[in-house]
Amino acid sequence: MASSLELQAMRRAIALSAHGLSSTSPNPPVGCVILDAVGQPIGEGYHARKGEAHAEGNALLAAGAAAKGGTAVVTLEPCNHAGHTPACRQLLIDAGIARVVIALIDPTSRGAGGVNELLRAGVSVETHVLAEEAILVLGQWRTSLALSRPVLTWVFAEGSEGRTGALKRIPSSRELLLAADAVLDADGRLDEATPRSHGPGMIRLPADPHQFDHRELLEALHAGGVRHLLLDGGAELVAPFLADDLVDHVVAYLPDRGPSASSGPGVQELMMPDGFHLTGVSRLPRYVKVSATRRDRAEQDHVSSSP
Repeated sequence: MASSLELQAMRRAIALSAHGLSSTSPNPPVGCVILDAVGQPIGEGYHARKGEAHAEGNALLAAGAAAKGGTAVVTLEPCNHAGHTPACRQLLIDAGIARVVIALIDPTSRGAGGVNELLRAGVSVETHVLAEEAILVLGQWRTSLALSRPVLTWVFAEGSEGRTGALKRIPSSRELLLAADAVLDADGRLDEATPRSHGPGMIRLPADPHQFDHRELLEALHAGGVRHLLLDGGAELVAPFLADDLVDHVVAYLPDRGPSASSGPGVQELMMPDGFHLTGVSRLPRYVKVSATRRDRAEQDHVSSSP
């Protein structure tokens, strides 16, 4: 069973991992905290972008020689293969780590898997520690792998003209860009959500998205490394994706029109598509932000995080 200090370290690692959202794809955003032999934190790190050091490597670098005999607390199973960087399980073994505490098992792990190789080397391993909390950051990546397509979030603002894109109109909506890889707008324009965050060549977007139908576009984006796509626009943009049950999340911005106001266009439509349930409602300057998730998608994320 994980100790209180290990649980604290895992929550710290989960928070750190979010620094890699929108920049690590197609790799997962991972965080790691190193505890010394008596359980005190001595180093931490996260994976910033593909091709650069993984979370474990950065945390071990910070910890130095004091990592020997200590514990690595990491949000995802250490990788078991060498690519642009060494295999993380080998880095942990070489550093003399005695125990590894893991939130989620990596569904893409190669060979026998990082956990098995750590155990074979005599390292104590505990898995599924705070898994349902780690999924808050790793959920989009895991779901995208399971679906073999990007996770889709529809973003829109309601106004007198109906539903329109929100990312260019509402400053507070731009935080969504920091958790996504790409954006498709109402004009069919496809861009990286945060340009240059992935590093050159890490995300490949089709030069002309109009040459694909909506399903083919998602296949091309997934093959190009996109794990989370924002649809920024109204009903016309999202209609084909909704018709095929491809939208996973909705974020709507409702303007404050006063305590009594006439309904605008689309009054007979439900604000949220059928099959979605609310996951968050918060007040912003001049708007209310409403978030919703497909019921079956929320259940899938919950199941995928369970032991």
